Amino acid sequence: MTIRRRFLSAAALCPLALLLGANGPVPEEAPSPGSPAAASSPAPSAESLPVGTTPGAAPAEGMSATAPESSPPPSGGGVPPGGEQAPPAVVALEPGMVPPAPVPSRLKAPPMAKLQSMPRGLDLLARAKLQGERLVVKAKDGQEQVLTVDPVLQASLTKILRDYEVPYGTAVVLEPSTGKVLALAEHSAAQPELRGLPYRAVFPAASIFKIVTGSALLEAGVTPSMEECFHGGKRRLTERNLEDTERDGACYSLALAMGKSANVVFAKLTQKHLTADSLRRMAARFRFNREIAFPVPMDVSLASVPEEGFELANTGAGFGDIYLSPLHGALLASVAANDGRWVDPVLVEPPQGGPLLPAEGERVLEPAAAKALTDMLEETVTHGTARAVFRERAFRVDNAVGKTGTLADRNPFRDYSWFVGFAPRDNPRVAVAALIVNDPKWRIRGTWLGREALRLGLQRVPAPLEVTAPAATAGTP
Repeated sequence: MTIRRRFLSAAALCPLALLLGANGPVPEEAPSPGSPAAASSPAPSAESLPVGTTPGAAPAEGMSATAPESSPPPSGGGVPPGGEQAPPAVVALEPGMVPPAPVPSRLKAPPMAKLQSMPRGLDLLARAKLQGERLVVKAKDGQEQVLTVDPVLQASLTKILRDYEVPYGTAVVLEPSTGKVLALAEHSAAQPELRGLPYRAVFPAASIFKIVTGSALLEAGVTPSMEECFHGGKRRLTERNLEDTERDGACYSLALAMGKSANVVFAKLTQKHLTADSLRRMAARFRFNREIAFPVPMDVSLASVPEEGFELANTGAGFGDIYLSPLHGALLASVAANDGRWVDPVLVEPPQGGPLLPAEGERVLEPAAAKALTDMLEETVTHGTARAVFRERAFRVDNAVGKTGTLADRNPFRDYSWFVGFAPRDNPRVAVAALIVNDPKWRIRGTWLGREALRLGLQRVPAPLEVTAPAATAGTP
């Protein structure tokens, strides 16, 4: 048995086993400074911060609910007329409905506390050498593998992370239609030799999980324009926030609630329209609790969905024990970009230099639901938590859609900030995920990094040329 197989086997039993290993090298140096991104020190949108928080200081931690470590599989059985106990019935479960390992409690045992570097031998990108304009990995048998990663984009994003000295940060860029991975940038000022952040599922998904909840609500018949009225819940949720009362002085549509990441609206809609099984099923379709095929071992993104009540509502709002890897985050955004289909990520170019064609992919959402989800994600950029960042002069990204997410650990303090999305909205060319884990004082956050990943990615993946007929043929059949 090879080392690689032993590593994958451990991952199947416990994703946190992937965290153990020797230290890898620091990412390759980026080109010389001079990009607009490195020339300024922007602040994130004030709209993305909780009330009472100012840019430059970490936001107060949102409400969180401790979910069970794992959800037990259902069982059947009964007592036959003879009085003997019948053997338990075997219930067929869809893949991913039950976590493959105990799910850590974010409040009691946040898994990032055990984060260690990925062994260099398992990380193809760490072993790649630049040959011309491509990154190439040589196997022991002398065979060469050409990686899909764009060296220029990889270096540019790595440079941003280094220049801003982020404690932990990573940016993933891929081509949604093919799954081709274009960048897996990472850097840690806190642990300079750390490698493997794009593949680690030790980060709470936070409000990125609203993509899953929103999809489940669409499937349950809730439309993007359907309104839910509410009161309170800006910082913390209580069971009383979920009651319909005369105090409900504000009303958001589902689409606006997605854009503004309104926790109380998602919690109330989860309580009214979803069951634990419907949310688990949608999470499983988005590949939570399931292995994702990739040449570099990836942690399984674990999701524990409580059975009912306040805990289920909290999980639907993004406060459960749900963990996500950055590469998986970019793939979540790609589902909407691909009209509702899942496409596995690709890191190695096809042999003989053949083109990488769009994949058919497994259907996660019907096309109409995928379009509705895209409409909802667009609200994040046009009217929601990412609006100010995407309107920043000279750094705008037109026709972008996405979702932000923020959450914090208390002891020790860790501020997780996410952005996942794609652009342009129609005929998407790039999908991204950006994550930064900050100390109480910070310089950039995930939304800003995600915007830059989209902007720089679009520069490296130009729009296809439009083929038009000669003017002389106009009007001819």
